[in-house]
Amino acid sequence: MKCSLGIYNFLDESSSLSHFVVFLYFFALITEQRFLISPCYSLELCFQIGISFLFSFAFCFSSYEKLFLQIAEIMASDGWKDVGYEYICIDDCWMASERDSKGRLQADPKRFPGGIRRLANYVHSKGLKLGIYADVGNKTCAGFPGSFGYYDIDAQTFADWGVDLLKFDGCYCDSIQHLAEGYKQMSLALNRTGRSIVYSCEWPLYMWPIFKPNYTEIREYCNHWRNFADIYDSWQSIRNTLDWTSSNQKIIVPVAGPGGWNDPDMLVIGNFGLSRDQQITQMALWAIMAAPLLMSNDLRHISPEAKALLQDKDVIAINQDRLGKQGYRLRKENNFEVWERPLLNLAWAVAIVNLQEIGGPRSYTISVTSLGRGLACNPDCLVTELLPEKRKLGFYEWTSSLKTQINPTGTVLLRLERTSSVQFSYSAVSDSL
Repeated sequence: MKCSLGIYNFLDESSSLSHFVVFLYFFALITEQRFLISPCYSLELCFQIGISFLFSFAFCFSSYEKLFLQIAEIMASDGWKDVGYEYICIDDCWMASERDSKGRLQADPKRFPGGIRRLANYVHSKGLKLGIYADVGNKTCAGFPGSFGYYDIDAQTFADWGVDLLKFDGCYCDSIQHLAEGYKQMSLALNRTGRSIVYSCEWPLYMWPIFKPNYTEIREYCNHWRNFADIYDSWQSIRNTLDWTSSNQKIIVPVAGPGGWNDPDMLVIGNFGLSRDQQITQMALWAIMAAPLLMSNDLRHISPEAKALLQDKDVIAINQDRLGKQGYRLRKENNFEVWERPLLNLAWAVAIVNLQEIGGPRSYTISVTSLGRGLACNPDCLVTELLPEKRKLGFYEWTSSLKTQINPTGTVLLRLERTSSVQFSYSAVSDSL
């Protein structure tokens, strides 16, 4: 099985606004018990009004093969590949309206005049990988041909083209039984091709409104999966996702790990709806949740501040930590939340969020004995702040308290390391400190 975390793009070529969405994939081959860091930049061709429980807006336009070539060049040359972003993923609207005479999907000749195989070859020549979109039902969310009844044919077509990742949506499926069976059948079909293809599912997203998904079964077939509604460029949307995640963490956190990951949807860092502090909050919490890091922005015109945040190697290192454990919300009090995540070598990541939306910075004090299940600083630990600034806060004993000051809707992201391991292996924070 494969495993991953994830990047998308939403574009209206007729306007000056372009939104590129980038998935950071945590890729692991559990059969070999090793991890491959494989982030992904997904170029979403059509941002559609979703059917069923997926709601979004879409713009399909006439030609974007050249755009993929441009983005591949940016990914390879502008630092994204260097920090791990690897996949360029095509979303909905890439297909022709009908299959060919042999029942195979085919690219729209106006949007992709050179075809998907040629695009894949170019992407591979840049040291990157290509992802593609399909749907478990009769039609995709935008109304193009679905894979129902064609799972083996479509899987082999994607393999023949050199595709490396499949995002499999859940629109236009006539029953829960067909939905579940379709996701299983496509997983098996992909494996039968003999090509390693990351499998991104939206299976539980479409199950939740009816009944609780069987996550043990889902992770047997999928590499990562969406659980909740689409995120938009707003603080309230991010709050809704975090609230849903923490409310359901007893269900979803235990099933996450090498081979299968929860996907809370894209980052909207670099756009207009979030303040700088809110962008930091999203980046920090997505790292704690071992989540796909999805940038919905324009990489051609991204601000230096947003680019630096999204390419922060120390935060990415937490997201990609090789222990492979998803974090969780530890407590909520007085409009503060404390989240934590266990890391390799007995280290811990801690995020303290100030949920208050008005006023100035507020102080929050926490006993270090309450962190990391009482073990993070036993007998003592070195605390390093990673966000919003990079600085060493010093050594803390087990009985001491940690005091922070946090801006409204902002977050302080910390890394705690036991001093017994620090003196031998303190390498988590980059040389930029």
